Amino acid sequence: QVQLVESGGGLVQAGGSLSLSCAASASIFSFNAMGWYRQAPGKQRELVADFTFGASTNYAASVKGRFTISTDYAKNTVNLQMNSLKPEDTALYYCYAHQVHSGNVARYWGQGTQVTVSS
Repeated sequence: QVQLVESGGGLVQAGGSLSLSCAASASIFSFNAMGWYRQAPGKQRELVADFTFGASTNYAASVKGRFTISTDYAKNTVNLQMNSLKPEDTALYYCYAHQVHSGNVARYWGQGTQVTVSS
């Protein structure tokens, strides 16, 4: 069973920055796609940023230009650099990994890390 563990959340003032990291128990090369979702209280989970290996990178319109998704192959992590944070970025941030292998499709989720942006 693949495990994803997020870290780096916390409390920051508006305009500040945070960096999230997602460590995978399996090689990130074994996945087809990875990324970040978030869920604010009373709202549905929404895509923040993700990428398909060897293909496209996607950002939510609300974070484009402020957030950057990247990979660290040496550390086997997927990271999310968040700059110019706004109170509306406050949410529980989840890492996910999508895997297709021998016709089987699986999506794995981390437990989430809280990001709180104060005004």
